[in-house]
Amino acid sequence: MSTYSKQDIRKIRRKRARLKKKLKCRFSPGGEIPRPVYVDYKDVRTLRQLIDRENRIMPRRRTGTSAIFQRAVRRAVLRARFIGLLPYIGED
Repeated sequence: MSTYSKQDIRKIRRKRARLKKKLKCRFSPGGEIPRPVYVDYKDVRTLRQLIDRENRIMPRRRTGTSAIFQRAVRRAVLRARFIGLLPYIGED
């Protein structure tokens, strides 16, 4: 079994960091946040991309959504579920 030195470990971590894709917020493409912040609850296609198979809202670190828009996404998903556009639980 080979052991890595500290320098080798640093090099491997740097390579992995470079290969990792930088996530960007899909709601503010220019980086600026429009006011008022709103995510349309009737846009089911976009909301489905932000929930997983079990219909749980995916975290920011997986989707790349900014904190302000993540709160708006949560509100939109809850509204869509209440109206019946999205299910509360996943299908088996």
